[in-house]
Amino acid sequence: MELARATNRSVRLRNRSALLTKLFLDAPLTRQDLVRSTGLSQPAVSNVVADLIDEGLVAEAGAAESDGGRPSMLLRFAPRFAFVVGVDVGETRVRVELFDFAMTLLASVEYPLDPARTEPDVVAGHVLAGIDVVTGQAGVAPADVLGVGIGVSGVVEQGAQAVVHAQALGWDRVPLERLIGAGTDLPLHIDNGAKTLGQAEMWFGAGRGARHAVFALVGSGVGAAVVTNGATYRGASSSAGEWGHTTLIYGGRACRCGARGCLEAYVGAEAIIDRYREARRGRPVPGDDEESQLAALVAAAATSGTARRVLDETAGYLGAGVANLINLFNPERVVLGGWAAMALGDLLPAVREAAGRQALRQPYEQASIELCRLGVDAVALGAATLPIARFLTDGGVRR
Repeated sequence: MELARATNRSVRLRNRSALLTKLFLDAPLTRQDLVRSTGLSQPAVSNVVADLIDEGLVAEAGAAESDGGRPSMLLRFAPRFAFVVGVDVGETRVRVELFDFAMTLLASVEYPLDPARTEPDVVAGHVLAGIDVVTGQAGVAPADVLGVGIGVSGVVEQGAQAVVHAQALGWDRVPLERLIGAGTDLPLHIDNGAKTLGQAEMWFGAGRGARHAVFALVGSGVGAAVVTNGATYRGASSSAGEWGHTTLIYGGRACRCGARGCLEAYVGAEAIIDRYREARRGRPVPGDDEESQLAALVAAAATSGTARRVLDETAGYLGAGVANLINLFNPERVVLGGWAAMALGDLLPAVREAAGRQALRQPYEQASIELCRLGVDAVALGAATLPIARFLTDGGVRR
């Protein structure tokens, strides 16, 4: 008898998870839409939806267009059922954002990072301060926050508490979850920033509809998320996707990781600016930070042959890196994101051309190469989906 009850609970949770996931990604939908898309029976859908409405998790959102007869009611998540915080821990700033359950941005705050001061306790302090600021701005009580998702540079080792290895930041086995958790009782979910960007683009952006895709993050550093058959590939210890530390030129430019010739040493924002400075014979690049310096380079390319040459070389290097992704993973799409990729968006045709020269013809012809659609907020938005993904998998049960 007990086994039967346990089995029934398990089946019901699976049904809830299937319906909630479909509604979250594709709402508004009718009950009939849910029957067709999930394969569940009409009674099963009706019973679960009734429970979800009673719990305040799902709400009716008006009637669907009808050709006659009784119109079907559209369903969607109740936007204010709960809230989520998304954090982008980059190499130049910490961005903290608050979203409702419709993923509407409610509040945001940024804290610049001094490249010379990226100590873990400083970063943890910014995250905690940001959580207080955005929830305060939106008037949201901590009890109404489902969780905090954090996208961070480097390798995130998952376990009882996430540990971060980020050589570029000087971090070695940093217990980031413990540091942040000491200042909040909210559930924490930590992952690599390229992977959170990839999840955001898969759910809401350029990756929708694809089963095999690679999402490349180009900022100060460079990384990637590889999605195969709809799931992120992580490898043995979640370090898969360190695309920036694949070798572009053996024995080439020194990389921040300690190796030489890494892709990041040519196409990361810091490296591009360094190459431009060298091309200017050591003269400083105008601007107070990497973002303004890269913008100055792009602007100068209209009149400066030196700047134009640096950008053309960057497009070639980036195209070669993309060709490697195409040859290795045979994706349907390669999506370029991150603040530096967005700043260099006009190079996309040249990147495609360079990739075409380097990649094998057949997989290249099957792949599209495009910019991300969610802009510079993609890492934080994707991070905010981490607690939601857990919630959906658990059938809408809060842990």
